Amino acid sequence: MKLASLSEKKQILKSNKKVLDEGTLKKSLVAKKVISSKAWEELVSEAHAKKQNVASLLIDKKIVEEEKLSQITAGFLDVQYVDLKDIAQIPKEVLFLVPEPIARRYGVIAFAKEKDKLNLAMIDPDDLQTREAIKKKTDLQVAPFLTSKSSLEWGLKQYHTSLEAEFAKIISRQEKDDKKEPKNVTQKLQEMAEEIPVVRVVDTLLEYAIFEKASDIHIEPQEKEVMVRYRIDGVLHDVMTLPKVIQPALIARIKVISNLKIDEHRLPQDGRFKIEKDNYKISFRISVIPIFDGEKVVMRLLDESARAMTLEELGFIARNYETIMRNVKKPHGALLVTGPTGSGKSTTLYTIISLLNTKGVNISTIEDPIEYRVMGVNQMQVNPKIGLTFAMGLRALLRQDPNIIMIGEIRDAETAEEAVHAALTGHIVLSTLHTNNAAGALPRLLDIGVEPYLIASTINAVVGQRLTRQVCQECKEEYHVDEEFEESLKQQYNIESLLGILKREKVVETKIKSLADLTFYKGRGCDKCGSTGYKGRMGIYEVLEVSPAIQDLILKHAPTSQIQDKAIEQGMILMWQDGFIKSIQGKTTIEEVLRVSKE
Repeated sequence: MKLASLSEKKQILKSNKKVLDEGTLKKSLVAKKVISSKAWEELVSEAHAKKQNVASLLIDKKIVEEEKLSQITAGFLDVQYVDLKDIAQIPKEVLFLVPEPIARRYGVIAFAKEKDKLNLAMIDPDDLQTREAIKKKTDLQVAPFLTSKSSLEWGLKQYHTSLEAEFAKIISRQEKDDKKEPKNVTQKLQEMAEEIPVVRVVDTLLEYAIFEKASDIHIEPQEKEVMVRYRIDGVLHDVMTLPKVIQPALIARIKVISNLKIDEHRLPQDGRFKIEKDNYKISFRISVIPIFDGEKVVMRLLDESARAMTLEELGFIARNYETIMRNVKKPHGALLVTGPTGSGKSTTLYTIISLLNTKGVNISTIEDPIEYRVMGVNQMQVNPKIGLTFAMGLRALLRQDPNIIMIGEIRDAETAEEAVHAALTGHIVLSTLHTNNAAGALPRLLDIGVEPYLIASTINAVVGQRLTRQVCQECKEEYHVDEEFEESLKQQYNIESLLGILKREKVVETKIKSLADLTFYKGRGCDKCGSTGYKGRMGIYEVLEVSPAIQDLILKHAPTSQIQDKAIEQGMILMWQDGFIKSIQGKTTIEEVLRVSKE
């Protein structure tokens, strides 16, 4: 019998991991008398019933130790096995060749270096993409070793230990220097912020956040440690835990690069800085606030090198796209975008501005803060400290002969009045409003204090939106919903109206009787998406066009529900319906639509 080559074995593992889990594994364990054939079959049945991996069930039931199982797997893959617990101390210059966030995310630890070869402990030695990325980053040949999860966890703790030791040395040196020449607190923090370990930690945090396309970095002091989390595709993920001793130097370093007061610990502070490389240009917006255990830092990442997207790329379907284009081409009037914080309202407005940004028009904005720079657009930053509010800025802009005005947000009666009067006097006005849906924007303006006749005659359209995570296209797979799930959906949503819209919008060719007849998609989870099943985000929308019938309802002070019913009657697609259309098209999942569209 011909023995499988290493590449063939790896292909077997990659294409069908059950070959290893339930075939080869059984033979190995039965041959070693670790388990009987009968007990194995019972274990497989239990694993399938629990939808659990057979290997993990073996460990849970303590039939075989995790280390022993990893050694058997290593033998099958023809790679060496390493138990990092056997290594007393990984040299820090080797350990830090792979930054901690990458080590955690991809399950790898650099534990030894021999000339131009780097020994890499891996949970999955078959992960060629990670190996290649580390090879490029370190400029070393990577030798993969298989390790267990408990061994990897032990290795990850060494980042904490090494950093703690380095910072203890810095503090010790500072104290010795201080005895020779006493320094004030500000001077000490300034010097600590310039130390190489501190600079390296902050650079790693920023670099990895850019690599992961994170929108925010959260640095959160706890009682005994400092937590670092990234918001990726709208969801916060734990990235690393740092020793408490690093906290003062870490915060000081961020304050230094953000031009903030290094010795101010009691008041909130805001700052900015920018990182420019050949392939990206990222602006960081910094917020520091005092909390019980120290100072919390949140850094917002804004990609200034990103090209302007089109409405189609944002996720507007044909009907909604046509409604928006019809209304922004009107000579005057207002278009409002509504939704909670972080729902992509600003991105939608910037996209509309990029469509309208031609040489023949003057576009001016008043924002808080200016998130993206747009060539050819006059952008003004709100500054309440000196009295420059939205209302005051808007009055000044109206004296600048604008054609199109963008107001970052309508927050109060004064701004709302100025905005509707601008729309009434021949300007196109774009702005955002915090309401749950599109129809709710019109009664909200009434609540603020705007006269009904002004709302009815100036608002052209309202966009309601949310952001959903997109299905990872690398591991996307089809599935069908069952009757039980459909029944639970019917208690919250009008599924019959959805099925009618699917036919009307030509999403399906024939009339569908139930959701069970449709194909939906979900991500299985892979290396590309960090095993989440999602990669990237897109919007789901509802676009309400203010027709004569809706104008009458506004004048009558009609409630949100009545305005929404009339808009639906006139063809408006609700946000959740738009989400279901996209889930059928394989762009997002039903679970995501349900998560973000609940009011």
